[in-house]
Amino acid sequence: MSSAPDNVVPKDETIYLDASDLPLYCPGPKAPLWSMHPRVFIEVVQTGKTLCPYCGAIYQLKEGEKVLGHERH
Repeated sequence: MSSAPDNVVPKDETIYLDASDLPLYCPGPKAPLWSMHPRVFIEVVQTGKTLCPYCGAIYQLKEGEKVLGHERH
């Protein structure tokens, strides 16, 4: 999965991530042009779930994902 969905994700729908999707940034390369905002890198490893400060997209690491070199608290 890329850091952004292929199409528009409803505002309250969570985008689930694999460790291979990191580092997380929004908007991702497949985001539609109309939804673009400044690219921001977003920390998700420490909490496992986060929001984009621009568009409010909800990102969450998939259950049991192991991120090498990081420990979730």
